[in-house]
Amino acid sequence: MDVKKVKENMGYKNNHLLSYATRDDDAIRFDDIEEDIRPPFFRDIDKIVYSLSYTRYMDKTQVFSFNDNDHISKRMTHVQMVSKIARTIGRALGLNEDLIEAAALGHDIGHVPFGHTGESILNGISTRVGEGYFNHNVQSVRQLMVLENEGRGCNLTVQTLDAILCHNGELELKEYRPRKKTKETFLEEYNRTYSDAGLVKKLVPMTLEGCVVRISDIIAYVGRDIEDAMRLGLIKEEDIPDDIKSVLGCKNSQIIDTIIKDVLTNSLGKEYLKMSDKVFKALKDLKAFNYDSIYSKANSAEMVEFYNEVFNTVFDVSLECVKKQDKDSGIFEVFLNKMSSEYLANTSDERKVIDYIAGMTDDYIVREYKVCLNKKH
Repeated sequence: MDVKKVKENMGYKNNHLLSYATRDDDAIRFDDIEEDIRPPFFRDIDKIVYSLSYTRYMDKTQVFSFNDNDHISKRMTHVQMVSKIARTIGRALGLNEDLIEAAALGHDIGHVPFGHTGESILNGISTRVGEGYFNHNVQSVRQLMVLENEGRGCNLTVQTLDAILCHNGELELKEYRPRKKTKETFLEEYNRTYSDAGLVKKLVPMTLEGCVVRISDIIAYVGRDIEDAMRLGLIKEEDIPDDIKSVLGCKNSQIIDTIIKDVLTNSLGKEYLKMSDKVFKALKDLKAFNYDSIYSKANSAEMVEFYNEVFNTVFDVSLECVKKQDKDSGIFEVFLNKMSSEYLANTSDERKVIDYIAGMTDDYIVREYKVCLNKKH
């Protein structure tokens, strides 16, 4: 095999990237890695897709849990949509699609069972036991940087990890401007998220590709969640305010198409991303509508109470099992028995349980809850 020619073919896109794009030569890793025929960010994609965490996406909630409709989005569906939207924007703007795809596919790996409701509950537990604030984007970085490969991490590039850390799709901005960072700056921001409650909303990606993933996260869910809510009978098309529909449309395909074209119109040839005033206002209004009409109603008070019971019971019983070194318990059989000695020695018992729960699927945490109830009683 002509390795040189293969590498040239694999990296041909670098000849077509615009000046403000992230080039493969810019890739930074914490640990040296033996090169192969794959470009660095392309290799990140493989590391993420072949991770155990990625496999668990398929059984994690996006918005709606415990429904019988097979057409309702799961976390796996969402990240694929983010990837496709982000790559569309990235290709049109002459950016590095490999970096975009890696960050898009990995951005929600740290999401816990039952979506943002579960995340809020685990955050309460984490702060209660002195382990700091819990945020799914931070846990996504931790999962890929620390926990995968039995506690040795995947050794992804800093650019991919940073885009994942800064992807906060709950906060829309009219402009997205990257901020230059070193790997030391990245680590400082990552570590500070555990003690600074508001930092996750202020984080800015170090690359324009990271900015693309961040805006694509919003584009991917805002319209799809409306269609899912319609399928479940929570809302009707006529419920969407006319001033939003007149700008964005009301179908997911229309919303995606409108926002992507607006971003491209206002960002082409620039070192930042931007939306027009009209589309940005409509997007903000649509998100507000979704919160009032969908997200606030996705779980009943009884379901939230059940989730609280599930998370706290599993945490308390699993922590007791760790302290007692109950090697037959779920946390040892499924998680700790497979982890490296470095992870076991350098991680608090409370953090071990948080890592264990954060990696669970919806079905698994319910099964473990039933086992923990028997232990508790």
